[in-house]
Amino acid sequence: MKYIDLHTHSTASDGSYTPTELVEAAAKIGLSAIALTDHDTVDGLDEAINAAKAADIKLISGIEFSTRYYDKDIHILGLCIDYKSTAFQSQLADFMNSRLMRNEKIYALLQKQGIDITGEMMREMFKDSVPTRAHIARYLLNKGYVTSINGAFTKYIGDHSPCYVPRENIAPYQTISCILEAGGVPILAHPLLYRLGKDALEKLIIDFKKMGMKGIEAIYSSHTPSDESFLRLLAGKHKLVISGGSDFHGQHHRPDVALGKGKGKLRVPSSILEQIYDIM
Repeated sequence: MKYIDLHTHSTASDGSYTPTELVEAAAKIGLSAIALTDHDTVDGLDEAINAAKAADIKLISGIEFSTRYYDKDIHILGLCIDYKSTAFQSQLADFMNSRLMRNEKIYALLQKQGIDITGEMMREMFKDSVPTRAHIARYLLNKGYVTSINGAFTKYIGDHSPCYVPRENIAPYQTISCILEAGGVPILAHPLLYRLGKDALEKLIIDFKKMGMKGIEAIYSSHTPSDESFLRLLAGKHKLVISGGSDFHGQHHRPDVALGKGKGKLRVPSSILEQIYDIM
């Protein structure tokens, strides 16, 4: 049986592998396809697609959007998107401006804490990436302000820390619509990480399906067999497809998650991708 991974990240967002390195690593372990789903950016896709041709592996163009739903940060994957379409690029630019404005506010708060940081300094350190809080944490670690990535979040930029700035509310329907208009398939990412409870999660799924959501990421690194079974039942009940992926980032973020294998037992069969193609 062939296996795939439909949730990975590269240095274009907060991963530690370049798009080429990611594709080559996937081919080396025998995956038949991967989706590159960087946070709010498609900047790594051209490189990944070229690398995939050379490595004889299928590359699925993707993205991972962050949205707000009842004060919860909810992530939506877009798979098989036409990322070069004019409409998609225009909408993505609006989302990106929101992220960059948030970053500038975080830098200002960090400066008040005595930390020497600016947007220019961040761009110099992370030339090929769209900065996230994970990048800011790595900056603080590299400059000696903290002794660990977790320490950066706890002391400075975590959700309840002095330099935290909430994201501008991007509604789920905006990202779902953006994905659909780009010919892609919107998937609810890692549903159980939101800790909503069964009833609240089902309400979210019902609401998102009305907006155009097509699937649920039922196969995921932290899911137990019972978690996966529960999500498969929910997907079947609401006539949604199943997706699956490791959420691989590399050594900087969730280093215990391996490409294609998650925490060791993850396996996403290639038939999952065929089912996603069927609904496109």
